[in-house]
Amino acid sequence: MPGGYTGKILRVNLTTKEVSNLPTEKYMDFGGGHGMGSAVFFDLVGAQLPFEAFDPRNLIVMMASPFAGTFMPGSGRCEVQGLSPMLYPVEWFGHSNFGGRFTAQLKFAGWDGIVIEGASDQPVYINVVNDQVKIEDATNGVWGMDTWDAQQEISRRVVPSLKYGEWAELAQNCFTTQIPAVVTCGPAGERKCRFGALLHGPGSQAAMCGFGGVFGSKNLKAVSVIGNGGVPVADPQALMDARIWFRQFQWDVDNPHEAEKFESGYSLINGSPSGGNVSNGGTNPVPARAAACASCPRGCRMRLATADSNESVCAGTMVANIGGGGMFGGFGRKPDPKAMPQALSSKLTRQGNDLMQRYGIGHWPFMAVNGYIGALQREGIIGPGKQIDIDLPPAGTMAYYETVFRKIAMRDDAFGDFAAEGPARMAEKLGRYQQDVHGGTLRLTYWGTQEHYDTPTQAEWGYGSLFGERDLMLHQMSNYPLHWMITSGNPYMSAEEASQKYAEAMVPYNDDRYLVDYGDGPTGIYSDSKVKQVAWVKHYEKFWMGMGFCGWRWPQCITNNTNDYRGATPHAEPKFWNAITGQDKTFAELMEIGHKIYTLDRAIWNIQGRDKKMEVFPDYVYDKPTNGSEQPMVVDGKWTYANGRGRQLDRAKVEDFKERFYKFEGWNPDNSYPTRATLEKMGMKNVADVLQSKGKLG
Repeated sequence: MPGGYTGKILRVNLTTKEVSNLPTEKYMDFGGGHGMGSAVFFDLVGAQLPFEAFDPRNLIVMMASPFAGTFMPGSGRCEVQGLSPMLYPVEWFGHSNFGGRFTAQLKFAGWDGIVIEGASDQPVYINVVNDQVKIEDATNGVWGMDTWDAQQEISRRVVPSLKYGEWAELAQNCFTTQIPAVVTCGPAGERKCRFGALLHGPGSQAAMCGFGGVFGSKNLKAVSVIGNGGVPVADPQALMDARIWFRQFQWDVDNPHEAEKFESGYSLINGSPSGGNVSNGGTNPVPARAAACASCPRGCRMRLATADSNESVCAGTMVANIGGGGMFGGFGRKPDPKAMPQALSSKLTRQGNDLMQRYGIGHWPFMAVNGYIGALQREGIIGPGKQIDIDLPPAGTMAYYETVFRKIAMRDDAFGDFAAEGPARMAEKLGRYQQDVHGGTLRLTYWGTQEHYDTPTQAEWGYGSLFGERDLMLHQMSNYPLHWMITSGNPYMSAEEASQKYAEAMVPYNDDRYLVDYGDGPTGIYSDSKVKQVAWVKHYEKFWMGMGFCGWRWPQCITNNTNDYRGATPHAEPKFWNAITGQDKTFAELMEIGHKIYTLDRAIWNIQGRDKKMEVFPDYVYDKPTNGSEQPMVVDGKWTYANGRGRQLDRAKVEDFKERFYKFEGWNPDNSYPTRATLEKMGMKNVADVLQSKGKLG
């Protein structure tokens, strides 16, 4: 086996209680992570589709990558795949991921991934200690616990003699100072909440797609992994050289000067000051120290002296805005940019967010649910004696969040059942989907997931989400780095220079200087240049992000930490890949594997019912003028920073764009199905045969 791999994927059947393994070598052409997960899913159940997410035939696939457990920075996340009960209108084959140390322990235990199939007849958890795998009884206290208590109890059961900082016996002649890495669903997942999350540690969520609910449907409480092995690296010297070389590009907590800034409430997004750490909204209300996922030097998590909101980041700290107002706006309210730092300086807010983590409720989908509850209250649909009869405490109070979280997690009344279905199905049950979603009140722009950024402005995010199965969540594309560079006073570089640096990083399409033109002219958001950029984003997402890369860190096309502002992409990725695996691959060759993975995912969606006619934005995206944001655009033939405010997407131009994109990817432009020629060229004749048998071959 090449370096970075253990050679086997764990397979656990909860119905038959059979434990076996799959050879990693069979799936090597997909690289690892998401690609291997998609290939395993297709092999085991692709021909049986379509069926729904809570069907026992659904799989939970949890994959590591060759990078996991090594020093490759920002690569320690775990990819989770399967049919998603959260997505809409079809429970698409989806993915989520979480950070922490789970994939490192998985590799140390000798596994490249875990595939869970079937459903247990009673609650269980999976206990992996190196190559010893047991399906343990969870009825004796673990089932019913919240996510934090469950992790602690399972850890005590796996390593009874463990005391922090001391050696404990893991197995005969095998000792450790580590605690198991446990990922678990909470009470919300146990009751099949459609946006029930998986949680690892205090706040590492697989928040999207509702895989906590899939755990619950399988009577699976948790997966615990611990090992005392290592990860084979083909060229350790080359890996260390790459790690040292990489430090020039981004801030990290190994640098004492930057660590001091962190403790002063100074955070960096791609190396640029954001005015406060992303995990606490711009304020350090109590003393804090940096914490990070395995292998990551960025340290965007925090551990607070108060021990609340620990190691939660981004949306995980933004949900319970107690006393802070409506940070995100929407649902009839204007956003308040001061709301997040104000709210998160509150201990009640931090404890409210912890309550969400303990119940195992997905933070990003809950934001849409919470906003929709408020809108329905204002319209007189939710309230005492109303259509949904409940008297909720005042919004923005701890009592409100305690009530809503508990009712969603426990499904203990009609309101809890209603809200646990998620925002799209809430609107559907009320007969208001057309009115609220297409009208723009409930901005579920991408398959039942809420709009992240203004779609007509952030074009590759919008197209990339529409041509996927959920919100893209690829923050290090042009919106974030350029936002800081443009709005920090004086732009670091001109619009033309920024666009060229982005284009230079987007191998193999780097000869096109208009890849990041966000105007609506001939080289802008409807152009062949944008087709190539969206393809690049999807291929990068499927290969590199699917390898456990962090979307806050990768890709890095530009940075302000180097004299010429060039980032580490596209040089860093193959440098680390080749050092660890011992292969000699170029960035372009590895991106073509991303193209293959994306085409396989497309084939699975096609079998589930996806076609060209389904891939349309809600009406409001076309009908309502955009607010815009500063982006590089070609206006009247010249590069400039402009916001495009007031423009609307053109339906006919979007439809034409779709056809050109499908053709560029090797799919039939009339229906979006991959062609046999494309699939066989990629070595996926088996996929073409299944598509043909289903009448879905392009």
